[in-house]
Amino acid sequence: MSVYTTVGREELDAWLQPLQLGALVDYAGIAAGMQNSNYFVTTASGRYVLTLFERIDPIELDFYLRLMDHLAGRGVPCPRPLADERGQRARTLAGKPAALLSCLPGRDVEVPTPAHCQAVGAMLARLHRAAADFPDPLPNPCGATWRQTIGEALRPMLPAEDGALLADELSFQAGQDYGALPAGVIHADLFRDNVLWDASGTLSGILDFYFAGADALLFDLAVVANDWCFDEASLSGLLAGYQSVRPLEPAENAAWPAMRRAAALRFWLLRLDALHRPRDGEVVTLKDPDHFGNMLRAFRLAQPAPAR
Repeated sequence: MSVYTTVGREELDAWLQPLQLGALVDYAGIAAGMQNSNYFVTTASGRYVLTLFERIDPIELDFYLRLMDHLAGRGVPCPRPLADERGQRARTLAGKPAALLSCLPGRDVEVPTPAHCQAVGAMLARLHRAAADFPDPLPNPCGATWRQTIGEALRPMLPAEDGALLADELSFQAGQDYGALPAGVIHADLFRDNVLWDASGTLSGILDFYFAGADALLFDLAVVANDWCFDEASLSGLLAGYQSVRPLEPAENAAWPAMRRAAALRFWLLRLDALHRPRDGEVVTLKDPDHFGNMLRAFRLAQPAPAR
């Protein structure tokens, strides 16, 4: 959640008026993440998170905000967008579509325990269940088509070894058939810094739904496993927690090694894209693409691609 767009105090104060939250007390930019501009905003009514969406289609924005409202209404602890008296969840601020969302308590954990992993696994499955009846979802914006397109665009920019790795993995993933796996709305970005825990160690919030979309549910679980699980105990906890709510089907168990590779590929490409095709911004957080490149290599060694 980087700051690309500067917001003045007077324009923010005027933008807040239709929400009837009282006087603006303070606001400050949040320097983390990669996609949108975010601020903590404090008014007489409390603390909120303001997001200005840098590059987004209005249909996509409506989907994300409706989804969060839908999930919050079904007990998933996620930010809920505030609407004005006309029911608008998003309005223009500093030339960008912007929304104000509830600010959840808690903080993230850098080194999760198996108990943390079990809790986040159960919550992810709850999210999948809660989103099952969400109407008219959009597809995963970084799904298989995106990975193929971005991968081909980035490959000439990479060193020869990385380019060869990318070409071979794109070919492997193109040969996978994930279409028969259970599908629905997924978060697609549930990293450790997108989950909050309160002082008692209870999961108190799930953040950043701006990569959400319809895809194989197993892909979501693989994204979480790749970021949260540093050892077998953590992975076992994650899978046990998830399956306590939604047991995996045999086809999902069979696809698990290839899906973990797909999830590693997706974030390797995202970080490579930010590195090689950057955007200007006041505070921009760039993350090391080698982390996921090396993870992909490890998965490929552990699970050799079948002969084609």
